[in-house]
Amino acid sequence: MDIVAIVLSLFLLVTFAYRGFSVILFAPIFALFAASFSGLPILPGYTELFMAKAVTYIKSFFPVFLLGAVFGKVMEETGMARSIAMETIKLIGKDKAVFAVVFACMILCYGGISMFVCAFAVYPFAAALFREADIPKRLIPACFVAGVFTATMDCYPGSPQIQNIIPTIYLGTTTFAAPILGLICGTLLIILCFIYLEFRRKQMARSGEGYGNHTLNETVIDPEASLPPWQLSIIPLIVVLVLNFYFSMIFQWDDALLEPFRAMNVPLLAKGVHNVVAIWALVLGLLAAIIIAAATGRKFMSKNTSVKAALNAGALGSLLAIMNTASEVGYGNVISSLPGFLEVADALLGIGQGMPLFNVALMVNILAGITGSASGGLSIALDIFGQHFLAETAAVGIPAEVVHRIAAMASGGMDSLPHNGAVITTLAICGLTHREAYKDMFAITLLKVVVAFFGVFFYMLTGIV
Repeated sequence: MDIVAIVLSLFLLVTFAYRGFSVILFAPIFALFAASFSGLPILPGYTELFMAKAVTYIKSFFPVFLLGAVFGKVMEETGMARSIAMETIKLIGKDKAVFAVVFACMILCYGGISMFVCAFAVYPFAAALFREADIPKRLIPACFVAGVFTATMDCYPGSPQIQNIIPTIYLGTTTFAAPILGLICGTLLIILCFIYLEFRRKQMARSGEGYGNHTLNETVIDPEASLPPWQLSIIPLIVVLVLNFYFSMIFQWDDALLEPFRAMNVPLLAKGVHNVVAIWALVLGLLAAIIIAAATGRKFMSKNTSVKAALNAGALGSLLAIMNTASEVGYGNVISSLPGFLEVADALLGIGQGMPLFNVALMVNILAGITGSASGGLSIALDIFGQHFLAETAAVGIPAEVVHRIAAMASGGMDSLPHNGAVITTLAICGLTHREAYKDMFAITLLKVVVAFFGVFFYMLTGIV
């Protein structure tokens, strides 16, 4: 009965999210619906299981969400994000339209700009380019997925995205964990994405399908629009990467920094400085980038906005983003605490007997799929199984940084089911429906799953970190 309740609860959550209902409201309702079948008291289940983990997630990662959203909004309102996107697409040209759109997204994502801002910045140019080249518009969301949800999100070392930050708290690693393994897997993934997208483009062309007659969210590029030079626009992105690397890998943090807070009996975010360095490094990088972007880009803002408005809008936007994810984390925590889930988890962990990295990739994928969130599923998996993963991998000589990289890559796999918030938002930005575009988005997701497991077996064969 527990398993049936879990499946029914997940089905209801997926259905409601798919139809646009807020997961902030309905995630706890459906989590407690499943819990009630196990005999758990509903109100204590809400306050002690759901809210406890949701609040812990907010405490751990709110600075990253807040500054990331503010940085993205400043880059958007100053026109800097659009400038980088336009220059990238112009440089590559319409003959390689698919590559141009994917690459523009990759640059913005790896520079610390959120998926939503990447999509908003690139979409107008992508739509114009695809219209001119007569490539079906329904392929644009898959290009966004390939550029934002794959290599630059959690494969490439140093990525400032939250999926690459989360493992540092649980594993004591840095965002540059397993750099060679990440580069190899990320590059393979991008190549596979390009092969698939080009295959689909040619297949659609052979069938006579062109851009199509669309009326929703059709944009017109104003050639006279005043945008900052791309050389100026890219500086804040470089600042994020450089400072993140410096404070993560070069700067020597004092191990005694947390001692005054231990004396206060304050509940600490991490056991030691090494567990929180990655967040501190990214906070410093984003703060510097926000200041530089606001100072150099303010003169390019339209008359209808200002630096103050951009800062305020970014701060407000971060609240919705983290509350959505925290609710998914709370939901996943309730489900993962039920006896039925624990029985299934034990059985799944037994599949990879003797292959602990396989278990890491499998459990993270499953929990990301259940929550519909890469960061939510990753947080739950590492919170519940993190020490188990570390003990199993350490017993066979696998370093924590490899666990970090495999877990991060796996999180961006099955999270992209139809109820995923990023999927829904991407389709809305493009003015398309699941029926029109989700098939190709899901295909890219499957490639991500394949590459995550490829990373497991590649490391087992080569030992390359």
